[in-house]
Amino acid sequence: MSPLFLFLSFVALLSALGVVFAKNPVHSVLFLILTFFSLSGHYLLLNAQFLAAVNIIVYAGAIMVLFLFVIMFLNLNVDTEPHKPALAKIAAAVAGGSLLLILVAALKDVRPTGVPAGTAFNSQIGMVDQLGMRLYTDFLLPFELASVLFLVAMVGAVMLGKRETGERNF
Repeated sequence: MSPLFLFLSFVALLSALGVVFAKNPVHSVLFLILTFFSLSGHYLLLNAQFLAAVNIIVYAGAIMVLFLFVIMFLNLNVDTEPHKPALAKIAAAVAGGSLLLILVAALKDVRPTGVPAGTAFNSQIGMVDQLGMRLYTDFLLPFELASVLFLVAMVGAVMLGKRETGERNF
């Protein structure tokens, strides 16, 4: 393993823990942005430059701006947050521990596959033209279904957000 991979993995794990354990929601979002950048570094190590760029533009850019807007719109602070009872905290810890146990049990017999030989390795596998060819030939139907689903979601969001004069929503 390369030192860069180990460094990016270390940064990704620490920043993911920072997302979970940060007291301030804005700090949590900033840790999540750092996690996205370290994952984009992993994509670059895998020779998937397009995926790394899309990860930074879409997730670290647009989605995190949306998260920050929602957090600031809600104006979350410690005084207005309801305190959770001890039973809820214990139930959450038991649920998380059982999920970890299930994941470990499911993945205990998984063996890593071997690295492909140098002759079988295609260095262009993560490039945009290869991705487009696979997307528009092998996966054309799921791609079109996803685009129709997004169109329906956009129309639904516009219809829910549109208010007539004198009409009450919720």
